[in-house]
Amino acid sequence: MRLLLDTHIWLWSLIEPDRLGKRTREELQDPKNELWLSPISTWEALILHDKGRVYLAADVNEWIARNTAPFREAHLTHEIALAARQLRLAQRDPADRFLAATAQVLGLTLVTADTSLLGLGDIATLGNR
Repeated sequence: MRLLLDTHIWLWSLIEPDRLGKRTREELQDPKNELWLSPISTWEALILHDKGRVYLAADVNEWIARNTAPFREAHLTHEIALAARQLRLAQRDPADRFLAATAQVLGLTLVTADTSLLGLGDIATLGNR
């Protein structure tokens, strides 16, 4: 599978792995799966760090470089921006819109614990179980 990690799944895998469900953990550790990360997740993590909601490291630049390196980068494109605008989501969180649109456009499975992002029709999702 080609898995796009939602920001919280990525952070949990690094900081609080006990919050990951058994299947999620197995899928993330399966060498047959491709793990993808969006720069939107880096942006979100930095915002959470600045607000004091997560602690990444004293040297945030080094932490980001080290913890994004194992992932394929899901580039943000004009096509993804257009798809994000057209998504019918109950919530207006722009990060969620970009992550869902990225999964849709690139044909990735979005791994998330966010129930509002599960079952989005033609967007493949994997719930944190």
